[in-house]
Order: sequence, then structure tokens, then C-alpha cells
Amino acid sequence: MSSSFVALRYAVRPQSEAWVLPEGKVPESVPHDRAAERLKSVLSEWARGLDRPVAVARNLAVRWLEETPRVGIDPDVCVLDPPPPGIDEASSLCLWRPGHQAPSVCFEIVSANHPHKDYRDVHERYAALGTPELVVFDPLLAGPASLGGPVPIQLWRLDETGAFERVYAGPGPVYCEGLDAFLTARERHLIVSDDARGEREWLPAVESAERERAEKERERAEKERERAEKERERAEKERERAERLRAEQERAELAARLAALEARVGLDGPKH
Repeated sequence: MSSSFVALRYAVRPQSEAWVLPEGKVPESVPHDRAAERLKSVLSEWARGLDRPVAVARNLAVRWLEETPRVGIDPDVCVLDPPPPGIDEASSLCLWRPGHQAPSVCFEIVSANHPHKDYRDVHERYAALGTPELVVFDPLLAGPASLGGPVPIQLWRLDETGAFERVYAGPGPVYCEGLDAFLTARERHLIVSDDARGEREWLPAVESAERERAEKERERAEKERERAEKERERAEKERERAERLRAEQERAELAARLAALEARVGLDGPKH
């Protein structure tokens, strides 16, 4: 019996009544919160370095049906490229408003307390929302086997036909178009990097500042080493110069003594 997978594609009727946003904040576990906060910090640091406005939001309510504004989803983390007007004061993203567009990339982090939703139907909401990419990250590998879990990373992508397809499931690395970067699961965190090997990893602000401080310290130490090396070379040259001068002086003194001796010999002359 083959253990390979089969691919299925079929239409799903939106269940708007089941997609009502909850009142208040949904409790999050500590591992879930840490993974989400680190990811937000990583992406925020990346966004600050871009030459265009990009915002990163955490638990921002995203709504797409004006007639039923309570229907929506609040991604654990999402990238707004471009961000809507007044994003710094925004409490929700309403796609029927001018300047409000679907997030370019959304991230859902599977919680051990309720893992089923992120494996069963969360992608249906994002398909209805129209986000180009969805990343479902399972840091604790809590996904139920009955729903194909656990899988460290699932990447869903909107294709040219409008279908929302899971294009990857595994530990990574996998290329994310919305970030132009690679994603890898590592030690309960979703690692973002410029390269597939993860050698040019994106870091959160604190770690980025620490790396920058360490790099400056390394550069300072290197300059100090170079300064010490130049000082050693200078001292060596000075020592060689002093030895050369001393040798020249000794030769001159010897030549003078020889000349004086020869002069005395010449003055005394040979005796008969």
C-alpha cells in the first residue's frame, strides 16, 4: 500500500456565522505568546529597514464583509504591505474601506490548548479574506494526527486561479514570496533568513542590537589589534634603526681608532 499523498481541490462554502470574531482577547499560552512576539519583533525590524512603508501587526482584527463586520479573523502576526491610513491607531483592518488591503502575509501559531482550528479550517477564512500567503507554524508539534499533523510549517498560497493551496508542509526551509525570505522551524521559533541555510538570519530588535554591539566590539578589538601590530612593527623598526646606528657608530669609532693607530705608526716611522 502506497504511503504517498494525493492532492485534492474543491470549493468550500464560507461559514460566515462560524467566523464571528470573539469579544475580548483570547488567552494565549506562554510558548505561543513568545513565538508570536519574537516573530513580530523580527518582522518589525525588517520592515524598519525597507524603503517603503510596511507595518507588522499582532492580533489585528481583519474584516472583509461590510454587511457583517463582526465576521473576520485576527492573525497572530500579519504583514501589511502597504499599511492602511492611520495604522498606528487602528484597531481593525476593514477591507471595504479605502486604503485597506488584505495582509500580504499572515501567520498563525498553533496553540497546544486548541490546535484543531489551525489544521481544520483556518485556511478557509484566509481564502475568503484573500491574503496572498498564510503560514501556519506549529512550534510544539501539537497538531492532531487525524488532521494530518503535526507539521512544523504549513505554507498556503493564493494562486492565479484564486484557489488557496497548501504548497508546503514540513520543517523548512521554504521560500515565502511576501517576505522574499526563507522560513525554517528551529527550537520553537520560526526562523526567517535571507538564505535557505539560515546563515543570514533575521533577528528581533534586541538581538539585532546585541549583534550590532558585538560586531562593533569585534571591529574595535580588530582595530586595537591592528594598532598594537603597527606599534610592534614601529618598535621593531626603531630597534633595528637603533642597532644600525649603534653598529655604524661602532664602525666609525673603530675606523677612527685604526686611523689614529696608523697615524702614530706613521709618525714614529721605522727605526734603524
